Amino acid sequence: THTIHVWDTEGGVAFSCEEFTINQVMVIDYPLYFTPNGDGIHDAWNIVGLSNFAEQTTIYIFDRYGKLLKQLSASDQSDGWDGTYNGKLMPSDDYWFTVDFPEQGTMKQFKAHFSLKR
Repeated sequence: THTIHVWDTEGGVAFSCEEFTINQVMVIDYPLYFTPNGDGIHDAWNIVGLSNFAEQTTIYIFDRYGKLLKQLSASDQSDGWDGTYNGKLMPSDDYWFTVDFPEQGTMKQFKAHFSLKR
């Protein structure tokens, strides 16, 4: 989580020279692509920044047709998805994911996509 501090220099906010603070902003970061070719660089895909919510966070990875390929728990300390399904290499393509995570006592879901490059 982060705290954001804003100062409006154009006078659009009452008391424009005073600081406006937004507390507990959560950033979900993820690589836009990964290359599981065994060279040790970008060989697995995973979400970054969920360690504070590891026990309650689940990541689901899907192919373009919506088939669930992998379920990751942020608490299992794994490297993430290695680009395989049932032991077989998945092709270069775009893949989609959802992240179920808690935010102020309510479960939320984040959705996005990434690319696997071979």
